[in-house]
Amino acid sequence: MTLDAVLSRIDADLPQALDRLIDLLRIPSISTDPAFKADCARAADWVVADLAELGFAARAEATPGHPMVVAHHKGPGRHILFYGHYDVQPVDPVALWDHDPFDAKVQATPKGPVIRARGASDDKGQLMTFIEACRAWKAVHGTLPGNLTIFLEGEEESGSPSLIPFLEDNRAELSADLALICDTGLHGTTPAITTMLRGLTKCELTVHAASRDLHSGMYGGLARNPIHVLTRILGQLHDDQGRVTIPGFYDAVDELPDSLRQQWQALAFDHAGFLADVGLSVPAGEVDRTPLECLWSRPTAEVNGIWGGYTGAGFKTVLPAEAHAKISFRMVSRQNPDDIAARFKAWFEAQLPADCTVEWHGGNEGSPASVMAITDPAFEAARAALSEEWGKPAAYVGSGGSIPVAGYFKSILGMDAMLIGFAKDDDNIHSPNEKYDVESFHKGIRSWARVLARLT
Repeated sequence: MTLDAVLSRIDADLPQALDRLIDLLRIPSISTDPAFKADCARAADWVVADLAELGFAARAEATPGHPMVVAHHKGPGRHILFYGHYDVQPVDPVALWDHDPFDAKVQATPKGPVIRARGASDDKGQLMTFIEACRAWKAVHGTLPGNLTIFLEGEEESGSPSLIPFLEDNRAELSADLALICDTGLHGTTPAITTMLRGLTKCELTVHAASRDLHSGMYGGLARNPIHVLTRILGQLHDDQGRVTIPGFYDAVDELPDSLRQQWQALAFDHAGFLADVGLSVPAGEVDRTPLECLWSRPTAEVNGIWGGYTGAGFKTVLPAEAHAKISFRMVSRQNPDDIAARFKAWFEAQLPADCTVEWHGGNEGSPASVMAITDPAFEAARAALSEEWGKPAAYVGSGGSIPVAGYFKSILGMDAMLIGFAKDDDNIHSPNEKYDVESFHKGIRSWARVLARLT
């Protein structure tokens, strides 16, 4: 009955919750642009004031970049940390928006009302679902739920340069039993808990051949062309079965548990439609893996850019002295960024012909994959709570992308993260006309209330 009272309070207070979200969305907290530094600080202060009003001990902590918001409520039970970010992406190109990106408003659409503004889905609307659930809980119970820490970042959209030092410097304060992250989405219309995130590492290289660009008539057929060298080697990066050919590449890749494979199959992922949306029809990747395995639980090696020689207007018949490429690897399971980069470099260098050298640029800026320990009973408790709210079984899903903070929580703070979000595929995050469905906001608040009831 007490949970029913909290849910009823959420329903009754939805108009006021929307007003609060709109107030926050109207602050242009673009973290990557120094012109908006004061606005980022203003957004942090807004959230601190809102949390303090609820009874959290909240502060905005200065960093070399934008402030971190930290708030605590000491209570009984398991210590839970909630993470979100209050900063947003730039709005360009503004001409493609149907209104001022920071003039947040609720708009009617054929699919239902939406909140339209930059940051509505990524991530202000999402973080406010948790805060509003706490607000309703406080209104009914007279106190906040359990033992909570709220940690909101202001640099997620600009590479999080202050995040690792802040976590390391505040390890004792921020370490908890479990982290909750609200920066993901539904799987179609199915509520989901993301339990796997691929990691990422990158390599940039230049193949050098002759000491200068050469006339292709005078030297062609005798002198080495570095573009030929580069493309020949990269063309061998995958075999005919779609597997990466670098020795030892799969040594730390674990097989997907059968229970998860069955869950993923039950999602009935329409890979044909997924590819058709971008003008493709034939799946790539490992031929003996399902489409969702290829996207979520298998590693990749991708050529992200390749160039060399003359690329301007007209034609210039030269053999270039250099050829360049950018290569990235999405990693899974126990793959290590430094190890994968080292294996690739050794594999590449072993295939260089005489008279050619390779120059490697930059360091190995990588983050490992995150795999959550779903044997923790909290995961099944949260899945049951989501299933109750959305009227269909919630799923454990993977993500082909990377959310580095989940890995940092594990490596620095020693805790797993449960990634629950309510965004939809058509929310236009990072694009013009970003939106967040009012249904996602409303049911997101109710979902967190149900989760908190089970976890605290």
